[in-house]
This record gives sequence, structure tokens and C-alpha cells, in this order.
Amino acid sequence: MAVEPIPGEPAALVDCDGDRALVVADYHAGIEAGLRREGVELDSDADGRLAALTALLDRTGPDRLVVLGDLGHAIGQPGRDEREEIESVLAAAAERVPVTLVRGNHDSGAESLFEDHERVSVGAGRGVRLGDVGFAHGHTWPDRAVLAADVLCLGHEHPVVRLEDEVGGRRVERVWLRGGVDPAPFRTHYDADVAVPGELVVFPAFNDRSGGTWVNVHGREFLSPFLPGALRDGQAYLLDGTHLGAYEQV
Repeated sequence: MAVEPIPGEPAALVDCDGDRALVVADYHAGIEAGLRREGVELDSDADGRLAALTALLDRTGPDRLVVLGDLGHAIGQPGRDEREEIESVLAAAAERVPVTLVRGNHDSGAESLFEDHERVSVGAGRGVRLGDVGFAHGHTWPDRAVLAADVLCLGHEHPVVRLEDEVGGRRVERVWLRGGVDPAPFRTHYDADVAVPGELVVFPAFNDRSGGTWVNVHGREFLSPFLPGALRDGQAYLLDGTHLGAYEQV
């Protein structure tokens, strides 16, 4: 399969026309500064996030790193903590492999940081295509050429499920969403017979502090303008690979 999740990790190896890409979504560098402004005090885990990412790069040996949007957390100009973390991530990653950033809704204020690195390329918000795989953040409608790829990879949603046991205990777990594609939302949006891929994969957030969409809780709305309508027969998988079944019924 083109997208192979790494067991136990919020990341996947993706075959892009012969190149192997390590793909992550929603890194949200500097998130603790944003939470602090909302009254939530947490020590920064910037070092832990960077160690986790570089360990994945060193262990898997990919040809490139693809970030599916929201490398940074702030919407608008990043503050000092976020800028420092973004710089550290880009320097460490680009030292190992070329980096492709798919622009997300949290990335516009940090564009100057991305442009300073020769081995970092920044794609449009409507996505990029590498071989037969399309990559888009998911906050806006993907370009039609991206949609025409065999597989469409998305971030933005931060999908999670709420799990309960027999005695009332609850926990929230990050999940992958995978399924086919219903072309109806795209055909309506583009007012045309749009070609769509055979598979749609929604990535879990790399940052475990970034919250998410509770996909199995009735009444919770998705963030993307074309989800869940575009996801046909969507299945949920825990990070360890456990298949939970249809996400609405978990």
C-alpha cells in the first residue's frame, strides 16, 4: 500500500513514485505558548517533539520529510518560542533530508522562516502532488490535480476517538482515518466531474497536545470543509494498528 503507518507512531512512510517519504501532520511547534495565552500552563515539550521526529528520520531513512501543514502553532506572526522551535525543527530535518511543507492554516505567519532554508520547499495551501500521491492540509479545497492522485493524504482534522470501558472509565486516543472517496462534495464545489483518488487517509496529529475532532461522538463537526462527506466507508485505526472499525460506530 502507498501509505504505511509506522506502528505506535503518528507518522507514515509513503511511496511517492519510487521515493520514500516520512509524512507527519500538525506538528504545532510552540503550542505551549498558545495554550499559555488561553490560561493553560504547561512546560514546553519542544525537545521531546524534536527528539521524536529526528529518531523517526534516523530509524526509517526516508528520501524526504513531508509535513502535512501546521508546522507552527500560531495563526499570524509567531512569537519567540515558536520561531525558535520551528528553526530547530527545520535545521535538524533539513540536515538529514529535503523537507516539503504543505501549507496549513497555521503556517502563513512563519513563511519567512521556511524560505531561509535551501532544502525546504513550501507547497500551496491547496496541496502538492508527488508522483501518485496527493498531499493537502485539509483546511481548504484541494487542487484538482492533487485530487486526481491515487491516494490523498490529509492533516488538519487531528482525529481522535473517545473510548469507554464497562466501569465508566474514559480515554481519548489519536487515530488514523482511512477509506474511499465520495466525489460528490468535490463535484459540487467545482461544478464539474472531478477525478478523485481511490483512497483517502486522514493523519493523526503529531503533537499530542493539540486536541482533535472526536470522530465517534455524535454531534461533533469536522473541521475540513469536505469532511466527513468525502470519506466513504471511513475506518478508524489506533496508532498501534488496532482496527476499530467504522469510525462512527467506535
